[in-house]
Amino acid sequence: MKQAIVARRDLGMGEGKLAAQVAHASLSAYEDTGRRSRKKWKGSGQKKVVLGADSESQLFELADKADTEGIPYAVIRDAGHTELEPGTVTALAVGPASDDLVDRVTGDLPLY
Repeated sequence: MKQAIVARRDLGMGEGKLAAQVAHASLSAYEDTGRRSRKKWKGSGQKKVVLGADSESQLFELADKADTEGIPYAVIRDAGHTELEPGTVTALAVGPASDDLVDRVTGDLPLY
């Protein structure tokens, strides 16, 4: 079990902003995951990987793949209080789900 969080590199987010967006994505996808999978993931150490994407369109393509695979996911839009314009898509979380399912969606992406 793992969760992949994909953050946009093209936005130039500061380290704190990036950390906040990754956290928002992780929690949002977790909340949409079934109770049994949440419990299994928590019991196995809550494995996460943070990956990079180059555009908003790439995040939506990945979200479509996750949806097709039946994997919980969450697309994050920034509120616009600090660095970014309101509604800017910043990150996507895929899973938690089995490693092989998550890899079907995000396996070709580089580490952030």
